[in-house]
Amino acid sequence: MNNDYYKIMALDYGDVRIGIALSDLTRTIASGYENYTRKDLDSDIAHIKEIAVNNGVKKILIGLPMNMDGTESNQTIKTKEFANLLAEKTGYETIFLDERLTSKIAERMLIDADVSRNKRKNVLDKLSATIILQDYLNQL
Repeated sequence: MNNDYYKIMALDYGDVRIGIALSDLTRTIASGYENYTRKDLDSDIAHIKEIAVNNGVKKILIGLPMNMDGTESNQTIKTKEFANLLAEKTGYETIFLDERLTSKIAERMLIDADVSRNKRKNVLDKLSATIILQDYLNQL
């Protein structure tokens, strides 16, 4: 594969689900990939690695849920621990991105689109990952 063409994956990590998004090969457009329901740490990492390998991913972005004042929350610490383990077990470069308000933006988009509360729950994390990834791609 030509080094100029590869994908970037973004994760919106949570205790119950992980939202997953992928870029296109030119790293211009982010698309939601999956709302993955977590099983256990080893299964979660294996699942993410399989998606990355099968889709030509070279980097994994991970949304970092900071408090509004910029301090770390308990979820920030859990996310960093997961990201470090993911990098260690897969060999993928992981990059953190501040994801403050991403979930709120995603939820507002779904509400504005008149998506029912039950359906919102099933796509919110994937949409959040897509927003995180598109923000990153827009800065490249």
